[in-house]
Amino acid sequence: MSSLAIMDEAPTSKFHQKLLVACCGGPFLDGYILSLIGVAMIGFLAEFPATPLQVGLIGAASLIGMFFGAIIFGSLTDRIGREKMYAVDLLVLVGACLMTSFVQGPWQLIVLRFVIGLAIGADYPIATSLLTEFTPVKKRGYMIGLSALAWGLGAMSAFLVGWLIVSLSGGYELWRWMLFSGAILGFIVVVIRRGIPESPRWLIQKGRIDEAQDIIEQVYGRRVDLSAHNETNEDKTLPTGEAIRLVLSRKYLKRTVMCGVLYFAQITPQYAIYIFGPMILLSMGLEGGSLDIIGTAVISALFVLGNAAALKPVETLGRRQMTVIPFALMSLPLLALWLLPNGPIWLVLLAFCFYAFVSGGPSLMEWIYPNELFPTEIRATAVGIVVAISRIGAATGTFLMPIGLEHFGVSGVMLAGAILTLIGFGVTYFWAVETKGRSLEDTSSIAVVRAPATSKASAR
Repeated sequence: MSSLAIMDEAPTSKFHQKLLVACCGGPFLDGYILSLIGVAMIGFLAEFPATPLQVGLIGAASLIGMFFGAIIFGSLTDRIGREKMYAVDLLVLVGACLMTSFVQGPWQLIVLRFVIGLAIGADYPIATSLLTEFTPVKKRGYMIGLSALAWGLGAMSAFLVGWLIVSLSGGYELWRWMLFSGAILGFIVVVIRRGIPESPRWLIQKGRIDEAQDIIEQVYGRRVDLSAHNETNEDKTLPTGEAIRLVLSRKYLKRTVMCGVLYFAQITPQYAIYIFGPMILLSMGLEGGSLDIIGTAVISALFVLGNAAALKPVETLGRRQMTVIPFALMSLPLLALWLLPNGPIWLVLLAFCFYAFVSGGPSLMEWIYPNELFPTEIRATAVGIVVAISRIGAATGTFLMPIGLEHFGVSGVMLAGAILTLIGFGVTYFWAVETKGRSLEDTSSIAVVRAPATSKASAR
């Protein structure tokens, strides 16, 4: 019996509920802030005309910031702890969101969106690592998956807020208030995060056994003996460069590539739809009465429903099936829009809605796999690197979207998305493993195989 079995087998409690809300606050803000720019940008560009290059950078700047934030602060989180980084990153985000409501030109907005991206990129490995390391085995996929659902809820909320402001004001002139709303929501999340303790698993890696025992007793009401970890886990903290090299080493490279391609292939078309959804739908003939915003809001709602529908299957059908099968289905609507870019508007909306709904599985797994497949001493570093890989595609795709629409039209953009989705299918088909029902110590072991475990989650 593992000495950490009390954490793996405990029923969910009020502490887990608070932790879940606090950790999901980051993804919610991510979805909200990154998506709201798609609506606010219309009013911003009416006041401050920008070149296609600047428009692309406005959309991509936060994604570029996330690339650097995830790598730098993911590794730092493994070194100094999850709790220390937990609220600081969001305070930076709140300040940057506040300043965006006062910008006077494209380049100011680009710089601030980059800073926002740094903060969001930092929060991914911090919050998901903390949530993963506290969550019971039987609920781990479900609870980590709720982070993806929170992202979708944030995005959907952004379009609803944008639609309300545009409808009530009769235009896009209040875009500054849209951007300011991100600061208000960020401050609320900072307050919710107060009082969350450090991860006992991380403390064990640092050799701080007494502190780990105290936190377990505080959270679970029982004192456990972790003295066996004194000899085997005397501060396993790795220097930043060594941790990054280990994640990219031959030992973990296949997992890093699989998780990175999964994230890359799923998130790139999704971000393009969220950020430039109104522009895409306008170019495909959906206009009048804010129908472009309403259409994008409906699509974002389907992303949320798809995530919700996939929460239970990731624990019953398993991680692998909920990754591979949806990728194959996601390519179909993109191929249809490539072949029929000027089809009836009902076909366009149906294709986007189908894509959004079936993407639920990979949307959840891009959060679950990186946290399950790497050990505690490099978990946040690995999550940061995987997020960074995904942001290369997301930033590139977002930057090229307005340029692609101008030069290749909707058909060419949809074909690129279909090819990328099929690449995700191929890589996950050959390299995705099954991790449901296993302890973190088992899932991060290189010995993990595709077949589900038959032993108890706490067995070694």
